[in-house]
Amino acid sequence: MYKKVLTIALVMLWSNVQAENAQNLLDIYQLALSNDPVWASARSGNLAAQEKVAQGKALYLPTATFSTNASHSDSDIRYINNSVFRNGGRESYETFGYGVNVSQPIFRMQNYLQYQQSKIQVSQADKQLILAQQDLILRTAQAYFDVLLAQDKIDLINAQKSAISRQLEQAQANFDVGTATITDVNEAQAKFDLTTAQEIATINDLEIKKRTIQSIIGQLPQALATAKADIKTELPEPRAMQQWVEIAEQNNLALNIQQEALQIATKEVDRQNAGHLPTLDAVGNYNDTRAGGSPNGFGSDLQNTTIGLQLQIPLYQGGAINSKVREAVANKQKAQDDVETARRKAELDTQQAYLNLTSSISQVKAYEQALISSQSQLDSTNLGYDVGVRNSVDVLNAQQQLFSAKRDLLQSRYTYLLSALKLKSASGLLNDLDLVSINQQLVNAPTQP
Repeated sequence: MYKKVLTIALVMLWSNVQAENAQNLLDIYQLALSNDPVWASARSGNLAAQEKVAQGKALYLPTATFSTNASHSDSDIRYINNSVFRNGGRESYETFGYGVNVSQPIFRMQNYLQYQQSKIQVSQADKQLILAQQDLILRTAQAYFDVLLAQDKIDLINAQKSAISRQLEQAQANFDVGTATITDVNEAQAKFDLTTAQEIATINDLEIKKRTIQSIIGQLPQALATAKADIKTELPEPRAMQQWVEIAEQNNLALNIQQEALQIATKEVDRQNAGHLPTLDAVGNYNDTRAGGSPNGFGSDLQNTTIGLQLQIPLYQGGAINSKVREAVANKQKAQDDVETARRKAELDTQQAYLNLTSSISQVKAYEQALISSQSQLDSTNLGYDVGVRNSVDVLNAQQQLFSAKRDLLQSRYTYLLSALKLKSASGLLNDLDLVSINQQLVNAPTQP
C-alpha cells in the first residue's frame, strides 16, 4: 500500500514538473521569429525594398564620371604638292589623356515620377512585412493547436482503451461463469482492436504535426501547454459582422497592398507619357590630353573645360513610347481589377472568419452540454448493465459517445481560439498582443509578454 501511494505521488510530481516546463504559444512564437525561414525571407525582402527610395533620390543628384586613356600610334604620310618644310614619312607617338564629366538633371519628369513610385513601393513593402508577420502568427498558432489536438486524441484513446479493456475483462469473466454470451466478448474485443488501430494512426499524426512545428521553429517542440478547461468564449468588439467588414475595408493588408499597386500603375502611365517631354540637364566636363606627336608631326598639350546646358527633345522613337503608354494603361486597368478582387476577398474572408468564430462559440457551449449528457448516459448505462437491463454493447456505445464528445469539445475550443486570430487577421488588426491574449487561455501560460 505504501509503495502504491508513493508511486502515485511521484507520478503527480512529475506531471507538475512537466506542466511547469511546458512550452506555451508565446514560447513557440518567439522561436519562430528567430528561426522561421519564411519570416526571414520576408525581412530580407523588406530590407531590399527600403533601397528603392535611395535609388529614386539618386535620379535628382548629379552624376560624375572619370575617364582616362593611353595610346601608341604609328602613321605613314606623304604630302602632295607641298611646299612646306615638312617632309612625309613615318611618325610614331604616344597620347595620354584624362577627363571628368558631370551632369546635373534640371528637368526630367520621368525621374520625378519614378521617385514617387519608389516611396509607394517602400510603403507597400512595409505592409507586406506586416502581412508576413500575421501569416507567421497564424501558422504558428495553427501548428501549435494541431499538436495539442493530436496529443488530446492520444490521451482520449488511451483512456478509451483502458475502459474497453476493463469491459472486455468483465465480459470474459461473465462468459466464463455463464452469465454472458460470447457476443459480448467478441464485441468488446472488436472495439479494443479498432481502438488500437486508431491509436497507431493518431500517434503517427502527432509525429507529423510535431514536424510541422519543427519546420517553423527549427527544432522539435517539447511538452506544450494545453488549453484551460474553462476558456472564455466571447465575441470581440465590435459585435456586429458589418462593422468588422468596414474595418477590413480600411485595414486589410492584402487590400491595401493592391491599392498601392494601383497607385504605382497610375504613376507608371504618367511616367511613360513623360517620355514625350523634353529633358534639361546642366553639363560640364574637363579634359586634359597630351600627345607626343601627330600625323603632321606636331605634339600638343591640351586642357579643355566646358560648362553648359543640354536640352533634348524627343521627336520620334519608332512608336516605342506610345506602345509603352498603352501597356501602362492596360496594367493600370489590371491593377483596378485586382483591387476589386482584393476588396471582395477581404469582405468574404472577414465574413467567414466572423461566422466561424460565432459558430465555434456556440459549438463549445453545445459540446460542453453534450459532454455532461454523455457522462450521464454512460452512468445510467453502467447502472442498467449492473442490474441486467443493459448489455455490454450498450456500455461500449455509451463509452464511445462520451469520448467522442470529449474530443469534439477539445477541437471546438482550439477552433474558437484560431477563429479569433483569423478574424483579426482578415480585418488587418492582428498583432502580437492578440497572441498574448490567446496564450492566457493556456494552462501555466504567462499573462504578459
